[in-house]
Formats: sequence, C-alpha cells, structure tokens
Amino acid sequence: MKIAIIGGGAAGFFAAISAKENYPKATVVIFEKTQTILTKVKISGGGRCNLTNGCSNIKELSSAYPRGSNSLKKAFKTFDNRHAMQWFESRGVPLIIQDNNCVFPLSQSSQSVIDCFLEQTDKLKIKIELGIGVKTIKKFLGKLQLSFFGGKIPDRIFDKVIVATGGSPKRDGLIWLEKLNHKIEAPVPSLFTFKIADETVTELMGIVVENTLVSIQSTKLKAEGPLLITHWGMSGPAILKLSAFGARVLSEKSYEFKIQVNWTNVRDHDAVVAQLSNITVEHPKKILANIRPYSLPDRLWNYLLEKTHLPTNKKWGEIGKSGLNKLVNILTNDVYSVKGRTQFRDEFVTCGGVSLESIDFNTMQSKVCENLYFAGEIMNIDGITGGYNFQAAWTTAFIAAKLN
Repeated sequence: MKIAIIGGGAAGFFAAISAKENYPKATVVIFEKTQTILTKVKISGGGRCNLTNGCSNIKELSSAYPRGSNSLKKAFKTFDNRHAMQWFESRGVPLIIQDNNCVFPLSQSSQSVIDCFLEQTDKLKIKIELGIGVKTIKKFLGKLQLSFFGGKIPDRIFDKVIVATGGSPKRDGLIWLEKLNHKIEAPVPSLFTFKIADETVTELMGIVVENTLVSIQSTKLKAEGPLLITHWGMSGPAILKLSAFGARVLSEKSYEFKIQVNWTNVRDHDAVVAQLSNITVEHPKKILANIRPYSLPDRLWNYLLEKTHLPTNKKWGEIGKSGLNKLVNILTNDVYSVKGRTQFRDEFVTCGGVSLESIDFNTMQSKVCENLYFAGEIMNIDGITGGYNFQAAWTTAFIAAKLN
C-alpha cells in the first residue's frame, strides 16, 4: 500500500508515523511544499512547544474549541490528551505539566519534539520530500492521483492520502479541495490580540491582571482570565479566548468594536459595592492611592482613578455615594474601543477550512472522495491557546492514520 501525507507540520508527521506503525509494509511519503518542516512546532510556546493541555477530562478538553467541539468530544474517546502525553513520553520526550495545565517537554525546547519526529520517521523509513506542493487530487481507478506544482514532477498514484496542510489564511488555498466537492468554510483569523484606540492605557504596557472578565458590547461574547496590557493594546488568555470564540463575529465587524473590562472578575455588582463600602468604613482616613481594591497593580489603580477624575490623594471617607459609584463602574465596566487586531506571535490559527459536514469524523475520511482523509487545522477546527490546537492535530491524525 502507498500512503501520501500532504503537509510536513505537526498533524502531517503524526499521521505519517501512525500510518506506518499501523501498516509497517506500506510506503509512506510526506510531501511538504516549502523547504522547512514542523515550523509551528518549532515556534510554539515561545520555542518550548506547548504540546497539549493537562486538563482532567474530555468535557473540559473539548470545551476549549470554538469550532469542532462536539466532533472532538467523540474523537477524544479514541485519543485524548492523556494518550498524547503517553505517546511522546514513550518515545523519549519526558513532559512537564505547568500550574496552568500547559504541557511542555521537560527540556523546555521544541527541538525535543522535532528530534522525536525525525527519529521516528527515520526509524520507520518514512520518506520526506521537500519543496513539492500538491496541486490537485483526482480519483483514479479506486485510488488517488496527485499532480504537483511546477510541472517537473510526474503525477503519482496512491492508495490512501491524508491532507494535513494546516490552516489556510485565504479561501484560494482551499479551492483544490473544493473542486472535489468538499464544503468549505471561509477562513478568518482566530487567536489574535486587540489594538486599543485609547493610547493612554498602552502606557501601562507589561501589567498583567490575573482575574478579569472581558465582554464585547452588543454580543454575548465573554471570557475570563489573565489580561495583559501591551504597547499596542490588550492581550493575554482572556483576550485570546474572546478572539477565538468571536472570530467570525469580529471579522464581520472589521475588528472595530467596544470591550468592557471587569477588573475584579466579580459578576455580582452588589458585592463590589459592599467591598468598596467596607473600605470607606474601615479606612476612612486612608487616601485612595494607598488602598488598591482586589489587589490591582499600582499603576493600573492610579490610571483608573484618573479616568474617574477622583484625586489620588482624596480620602476614602470623603468620596461619597457619587465617588463610590464611579469606582464601582470603572472596576466592573471599564470600556475601551478596539480598532484592529494583531497576530498572536507567529502562531497563526484560522477559523474555517474544510467543513466537518464533508468529513466522517469516526474515520476522518472524506464523505465525497473515498481514500482521502484529513488531519489538523485544514478542517474547520480550532482551539484556544494552551496546547489545544496541537491536541486536535494529534487526535485527528491518529484517527486518520487508521485508514479505515
């Protein structure tokens, strides 16, 4: 049997290794259109490679995917994050689970993962052909015929083909699959940070608030978690989660909208009122600058006081009902205008791709082209930051490589 893997990234290598282990006598070839392999693996997690997430159950794991959640919930019963960790550790990549559940190689280097993949492909005699882009796939006598860009390489026939080319930033990059009658969901960016129009807040760059609740006005989109103020606007898990779950909505808004930041992450308005009222009673002679509710960073608290036009040297016992309301409002409903987005590091993730309607998720086989399978971000699947996108790649590649 001859098996072609299109794409030399995370899903492609995992699919190739798994396919060869399942079919030891098969010829397995990875086609990569560029001259480099495993690019995203190399840069993930700041060069440390966030391989998966250490969350404790499938329900929690699948909830991290704005698109594909229900399908992945079933797929994870076959191969989940625990299976992935066992897979890497059994092949010489010891792992460590951080406090935030992100899973990294113990070496803290993505090279450990790359070396693992290369050792496995060499050991299993999997061929890697670089600089060869697949132009078309055609059905041919029960098999699949691949033609390549450039016209210098003759067409080749394979029994099975797994497409693992990653997310395409433009629809044009998916036309070759659309021509096979696959339904395509138009790609738009996911996992991006927000550019803030109000430049004064960016003077607080570097500040992290660990517990925030951020929502997008005129939508039901909300996310909680750490928020990072940057020199261009806002980032951090809360913002990235919003960008992922709101990918299509925010694209339709041309990335111009307003966000509301609750710096306390307390949803009960009356509870915040009570907390600040207690301060006015217990510390009436203390000045506002010296008592920071909810342990907010100094610079942020002073910035918020400025926005309320309350003097930092005013005493807590002198703010009155009006001052109290101003503080409650700025802490729970601080509004910023977003004017654009920025890519999250170099880790491009797309919302969109081959529709799951065109794929049998039990096998990852195309419903419209027999012997053609899919793995990874080429499908309309994407997760939030935290190792989830790699986990989807491992899971779908593992199932696709069964070649049922």
